[in-house]
Amino acid sequence: MCNACIPTLNTAQTTDAFADRLVDMLNQGALSLMVSIGHRTGLFDTLAELPPSTSTEIADHSGLDERYVREWLGALVTGGIVQYRPDDGRYQLPASHAAVLTRAASPDNIAVFAQYIGLLGSVEDRVIDCFRNGGGVGYEHYPRFHAVMAEDSGQTVLSALDEHVLPLVQHLIPRLEQGIRVLDVGCGRARVITRLAARFPRSEFVGLDLSDEALASAREEAARQGLSNIRFQQQDLTHFNRDAEPQGYDWVTAFDAIHDQAAPQNVLDGIHRTLKPGGTFLMQDINASSRLENNIAHPIGPLLYTISTLHCMTVSLAQGGAGLGTMWGEELARKMLGVAGFSDIDVHQLDHDFQNSFYVIRKAA
Repeated sequence: MCNACIPTLNTAQTTDAFADRLVDMLNQGALSLMVSIGHRTGLFDTLAELPPSTSTEIADHSGLDERYVREWLGALVTGGIVQYRPDDGRYQLPASHAAVLTRAASPDNIAVFAQYIGLLGSVEDRVIDCFRNGGGVGYEHYPRFHAVMAEDSGQTVLSALDEHVLPLVQHLIPRLEQGIRVLDVGCGRARVITRLAARFPRSEFVGLDLSDEALASAREEAARQGLSNIRFQQQDLTHFNRDAEPQGYDWVTAFDAIHDQAAPQNVLDGIHRTLKPGGTFLMQDINASSRLENNIAHPIGPLLYTISTLHCMTVSLAQGGAGLGTMWGEELARKMLGVAGFSDIDVHQLDHDFQNSFYVIRKAA
């Protein structure tokens, strides 16, 4: 690898320039937490609906405590996100900012992803202990993880499902209309296959996940919609290579689920085993490289490695797993899919989702 591939510092400006960068980093990190709060409380949605308003008017409209709203607004004003008129004490969220910060802006709502910062920070002490002693942090220590992932999936998969995701698999929609068996591996709250079960009543859908909390939410939603063609099963996928139903499914999906498994190769082996000949596996996973030098220019490279350190890698290690984290990129994914028995692999990037790749993988007939 050439030295030009690695960023270098101008030594004449090293201390001052880098100190300025660190100060900016602290400000941006603080704003990430404030953006998460703005999303979770609905404050961005409120601001987008209101004309220029005082902190009291904003708090009253949102049903929140004025003192907290005022202090939050201070962070957003000094951070250049919200505008402030000191002559009459009124605040306004510019339309150009609302376009990437409100629920109405989905799938372009970046505030959804800011939630990861606070969530990951909550396990910092546990991860530091792992730095010193090895091991990992289990799923049970991430109480909001599945809720945030469900929102993430809602923007990256659910919003694009009909127009962009399903058409990736040739002839899939007519087959779903006729009736096939579908398995979602690592389904979480199962928003995707619940949507599919409602749209395609002749097909049968099964969701597998380790989390009882996520599956309880999935079952509640399926029951609310009166869906009889979907069921869920709590399962540790570590030994899925031997537990998978042989040639049981026409279509298997895994949305952002493979790379943090304890034994991803076993999961892929099991998916190959459970697919019928000619069946298709659709996998959404990290759009990154297995090689660090190829990720230096990645638009969210630091975020990917941070999420890996504080979640993906450590939850795998907590189960005695491989802890792949960001080692899982297209190079390693293709290698492991080949070991599982797949050779027909296409990789797609969708315009709306710069953080993930969509793999269309076919099992030989």
